[in-house]
Amino acid sequence: MADQRDSHAETPSPSGPPSPVLVVIPTYNERENVQLIVGRLHATLPEAHVLVVDDGSPDGTGEVADQMAADDERGRIHVMHRTEKAGLGAAYIAGFKWALERDYAAVVEMDADGSHAPEDLPRLLNALIDSDLVLGSRYVTGGKVVNWPWHRQFLSRGGNIYSKLALGVRLNDITGGYRAFRREVLDKIIQDGVQSQGYCFQVDLAWRTILGGYRVVEVPITFTERAIGVSKMSGNIVTEALWRVTQWGAKHRVNQVKKVFRKR
Repeated sequence: MADQRDSHAETPSPSGPPSPVLVVIPTYNERENVQLIVGRLHATLPEAHVLVVDDGSPDGTGEVADQMAADDERGRIHVMHRTEKAGLGAAYIAGFKWALERDYAAVVEMDADGSHAPEDLPRLLNALIDSDLVLGSRYVTGGKVVNWPWHRQFLSRGGNIYSKLALGVRLNDITGGYRAFRREVLDKIIQDGVQSQGYCFQVDLAWRTILGGYRVVEVPITFTERAIGVSKMSGNIVTEALWRVTQWGAKHRVNQVKKVFRKR
């Protein structure tokens, strides 16, 4: 399990995984996937709550989620309807704010398309016992990618290597979207404000967590390419990620140099 801890981080007391847990699942045209992923999640963690954040899917994903919520007698499924497709980052921020208004102690990011196995989630939550953010990692020992075309693997690995070098972090999969937060971390991030989207959004959250002095760890997961539907990745998302990571890295290096001169 890879670990990056700031020197000012505080280690939570090992009293078991934080609970209750909310899993935030953004959707856009995932009608055929959303019921499958939530079913697998509840088969693995029956007590977990789910918030489906639907960005006005024209295929009726939101209506399917509404029916799932109505059928769940235990009240574990919640649905947020947004009127337009505003991007992954905006959907997650809306879900995070919803969670912070309630008593959830841990908040999880998970894709609706089945690429993130709910069966891996107990290990992420167990790692949250003595950390603040747990990244489900494809690129640590034990992690793997299944059925991804070579160009997607190249893009993913290249983006992670570039982010690692530009930001000076020891994380191997800072771009991954399967992760678990303690609510205190999200509260701080939301207060600071996050504007980035898509591929870059995940880097932004992890980077802010590290700068905040929190402990970030990675646990291996198996990432499986979606079997139904199409990827939402675009060239604009990649361009934004490269530009923002370059800016953050340059600013960080400048601040490090300034600190050296102040000490002198």
